[in-house]
Amino acid sequence: MGALFLALPVAGLIMRCDWRIAGAILGGTSVRSALRLSLLVSSLSVILSFLFGFPLAWYLARVRFRGKRLLRILVTLPMVFPPVVAGVALLAALGPRGIIGSSLGAAGIRFPFTTAGAVIAATFVSAPFLILSIESGLRSADVRLEQAAATLGANRWTVLRRIVLPAIRSSLLNGIALTWARALGEFGATITFAGNLEGRTRTLPLAVFQALQTDYTGAVVISVLLLAVALLLLALLGGRFFAS
Repeated sequence: MGALFLALPVAGLIMRCDWRIAGAILGGTSVRSALRLSLLVSSLSVILSFLFGFPLAWYLARVRFRGKRLLRILVTLPMVFPPVVAGVALLAALGPRGIIGSSLGAAGIRFPFTTAGAVIAATFVSAPFLILSIESGLRSADVRLEQAAATLGANRWTVLRRIVLPAIRSSLLNGIALTWARALGEFGATITFAGNLEGRTRTLPLAVFQALQTDYTGAVVISVLLLAVALLLLALLGGRFFAS
């Protein structure tokens, strides 16, 4: 019953798709633009999540300090935030009247209603998946191998590249898959913080929402495209996770 409950909406989406006109809809300029933007935003989100998330995951996994539980709660919060609340929170921080947004605006830096804003929104809600996955991998890795390599003269970069990253490869790939999929499907924070501007912030989920206002059939077709892209990404990056 549980499998049926999860599979039924997907089956309904595929069965309701009008394949006769799918090519024309998917070949449209707006859909192609939304697809390119979605892939760009989700890819940049994964890169940003890794750049600031790996040091944070290392700190959580390897360093003892007061407030670790609080820090882990803060890392986890975006996963449980209602997406619209996440968008409002970003506006409160980075918007024109935000706590640092006004200073950024004075310096000519503006994030709301820009492509960069869409990347920030997607990163904010998806980064915890990568951070927690890397932390889990680091906790299970054998620290003695790293210590032995350092004793034999390996520098930190060599230890990271030759010992740490191969040891957490599975956790890293699973985290990337989940982070990419979450960023690809992000809607609420994006539309609240970055808006729904074609060619700039309208990703595939927003394109579905836009089409749903006037064209249900088109919304279904675009939804199937988004489903196909998500499944392809998960198959490429997270195959071992789902096989286990």
